[in-house]
Amino acid sequence: MKEERFTLGGIPAVLFGDESDRVCLFVHGQGGSKEEAAAFAETACPAGYQVLGIDLPEHGKRQESAEKLDPWTVVPELNYVMDYLEKGWDMISLRANSVGAWMSMQAFTDRPVEQALFVSPVVDMEKLIVSMMGWANVTGEELERRGEIPTDFGQTLSWKYLRYVREHPLRWNKLTQILYAGHDNMTDRDTIDTFCEKSGAGLTVMENGEHWFHTPEQLTALKKWEYENLDKTSNRRIIGHSNK
Repeated sequence: MKEERFTLGGIPAVLFGDESDRVCLFVHGQGGSKEEAAAFAETACPAGYQVLGIDLPEHGKRQESAEKLDPWTVVPELNYVMDYLEKGWDMISLRANSVGAWMSMQAFTDRPVEQALFVSPVVDMEKLIVSMMGWANVTGEELERRGEIPTDFGQTLSWKYLRYVREHPLRWNKLTQILYAGHDNMTDRDTIDTFCEKSGAGLTVMENGEHWFHTPEQLTALKKWEYENLDKTSNRRIIGHSNK
């Protein structure tokens, strides 16, 4: 499989696949990297897509970057990448994980995304942050006063981040399919069901899956889901439904 590595405005990127008029942007989640796009490319490239993976701040080759994994940094970066994609491809799709899906929805609400495939997406960031505040026994007043509070479970609570989330509610209505794990500890089932009802997204549930799909069984289910839901035909079709 053809592979090209380069940078986009300082953002490390890797492009998989032969030249095509269709491309899928792969946006990793926390702890991931652009290299994760390679596994998805094994499905998408034979279907006629190219796949572009990028490193978000503090990840991949940017682990020591001055930029942080904050929406006010990542959303403009994603829009910069989208500007690049619009110049080179006719059809742009999206494949994103976890917080990468939430960041992508923030960035691409009004951008030309033909279809989106989300794995374990964070769809209610305010609820997640409030839950983490509860785990850390931190009140809103304390967080506002201190600005940032590290936790013993590895996350730093941020008042600025919470304010951003509240000021930027999701408005997502793109053609979307979601793979959700029954044991997702970041997003509960009621929350994902509510999001799907509001956005019109399709939902597939792996009941014995986890937020991070990583076991052989989970990865097999993930690959099958990607294959079944990616638009593989030369004619446009609705994700997950044949147009016969």
